[in-house]
Amino acid sequence: MDGDNVILIRGLEVNACHGVYAEEKVAPQPFVFDADLYADFYSAAKTDDINATVNYAKACDILVGTATEKTYNLIETLAYSGVYALFDGLKLQKIRLTVYKPQAPVGHKFGAVGVTVAAEKERVFLSLGSSCGDRKNYLDKALRLLSETHGVRLKKNSSYVETAPYGGVAKNYFLNCAAEIETCLTPRQLLCEIHRIENECGRVRTVRWGDRTLDIDIIFFGRKTIEEDDLQIPHPEYFKRVFVIEPLKEIAPDFVCPVLHKKVKELQ
Repeated sequence: MDGDNVILIRGLEVNACHGVYAEEKVAPQPFVFDADLYADFYSAAKTDDINATVNYAKACDILVGTATEKTYNLIETLAYSGVYALFDGLKLQKIRLTVYKPQAPVGHKFGAVGVTVAAEKERVFLSLGSSCGDRKNYLDKALRLLSETHGVRLKKNSSYVETAPYGGVAKNYFLNCAAEIETCLTPRQLLCEIHRIENECGRVRTVRWGDRTLDIDIIFFGRKTIEEDDLQIPHPEYFKRVFVIEPLKEIAPDFVCPVLHKKVKELQ
């Protein structure tokens, strides 16, 4: 972030039960958190108003609650859970969270072992479509599963529109919509969750461009541009597809495409 404002928490110690071994799940041991919380507190500094900044005590309470409410095998899981909880509970743009396990059973002398997770919120737009079975039910289910995914917050979705099949392979009419989400997942992590949701909705990948129960595409991921074999953002040729553009115009008319440098409402 430009002009980073960072709130630091160092050495927050919590006694909790996390680990692979049975005794670790019942005998509490210390876990130590270091957190860098990125938030704009310029106005708080100007006004000296505590309500305009991040409450350090609340951040600590969130981390303590995350560490003590559930038991995990891995501190990797604990770290991600802490990041998700902090994003849910506080107004933060970016987080860097490190979890140390000073008494980890590694059989060697050491100071601590730990993991670090860095995550940043992004505004993301998705296109959803269904051409098989109960199309509305599949879209409803997909939006619900998105909203239940850790690290994803469903902000809004467009109305559902029926469109003709595209690409010359699918035979059935599609029901389509667009969705805006806020996520701290990376593009590839989000793609993994999208594939999980498609699979839960009965998606079978046989004929390319064929009819399917559910199809979810990442159209925009903030201002990012990605060119990889299995991940291209913005989605290639999205601007030629009415079933993508019209729902997007409903929920994000003023979003500027990072490639075409045009607002969505200006696309034909």
